[in-house]
Amino acid sequence: FSHARAETSWFWNEKFWLPHNVTWADFADPAPGVEYPKAGHLLTALPLALGIFAVRILFERFIAGPCAYILHIHAEVSRKAQQNPVLEKVFTCVTKCPDSRQLNGLAKQLDWEVRKLQRWFRHRRNQDKPTTRTKFCESMWRFTFYLCIFTYGFCFLWQSPWMWDTRQCWYNYPYQVLTPGLYHYYVTELAFYWSLMFSQFTDIKRKDFLIMFVHHLATVSLISFSYVINMARVGTLILCVHDASDFLLEAAKLANYAKYQRLCDFLFVMFGAAFIGTRLIIYPFWILNSTMFESWELVGPFPSWWLFNSLLLVLQVLHIIWSYLIARIAFKALMRGKVRNTYWRGVCVWMEGTSLFSHLISTKGEKRPLNNMIFNRN
Repeated sequence: FSHARAETSWFWNEKFWLPHNVTWADFADPAPGVEYPKAGHLLTALPLALGIFAVRILFERFIAGPCAYILHIHAEVSRKAQQNPVLEKVFTCVTKCPDSRQLNGLAKQLDWEVRKLQRWFRHRRNQDKPTTRTKFCESMWRFTFYLCIFTYGFCFLWQSPWMWDTRQCWYNYPYQVLTPGLYHYYVTELAFYWSLMFSQFTDIKRKDFLIMFVHHLATVSLISFSYVINMARVGTLILCVHDASDFLLEAAKLANYAKYQRLCDFLFVMFGAAFIGTRLIIYPFWILNSTMFESWELVGPFPSWWLFNSLLLVLQVLHIIWSYLIARIAFKALMRGKVRNTYWRGVCVWMEGTSLFSHLISTKGEKRPLNNMIFNRN
């Protein structure tokens, strides 16, 4: 027990996480009626995440499912691959896309034609792909949550002084009182990303499972750390800025699945405008200006300050890269007359869960050419 406590003490080193001359003991016994963020508060997010996961299941079954039926979006019946233990073992343990050498070896072993083997692997891959109806229900759930959490966050921030004067994020830092609205906003966002991690193990397993798992884990970690060291005020601004365009992307995906092409095009333009406006204008000139310059002036740098600002700068670089790709997609759409499915995969995969620092991980290792991007996340 003492060894575990020593390890924990090393991780939560005050010299790293807190400003100079501030200790964790300073937050242990606040005045009556005063509450500061504590690590224990975040445990509430775990049962809430299970609740959100349960609500998602009910929502997709009783709300999104009927909506899909009304819009004539049905679960496609894909042709199942013939039962074959040898090929199933190769598919699950070796490769889902065998090369010519492997196909020739299997053809000799099973006395099958190569074309028959290629057809078997194609049918087997299609069995694991989510149907359009499944993706519609998932996007409808995300659209609903993103819209609700953005609306709540915006209304909360509208009444908060640090939305109108970002220097309020740093006055008297880190001794800033935790309000119920801020607590609910942070814990709900954290619980949602926990629920996304849970749902990955029950949803149809996709090719980017590991990337998205690390992506959600990084988001959970960074939301948690920013809360514990009481950077929650500026954290709420970051969350709201990133939530501002997420629901528009999900709305565009819904229109695409329902085959309302003009609505899809319009929503994509709206998404692109919101994305570029929030990520290339509001984020750098409003939030980064506060975290880098106002905080330097009012609080001064400390080790975790350098860490968080470094991550925020990396995030801005990714904003620039993805804004360029979105602009290129929009330009090609204008030239061709519509937002074609072949342009969308990278945007949709990366944009799955974009609050706070999630961009830092989700694009790592993604090296798909733009002409292979599709709207449907397989």
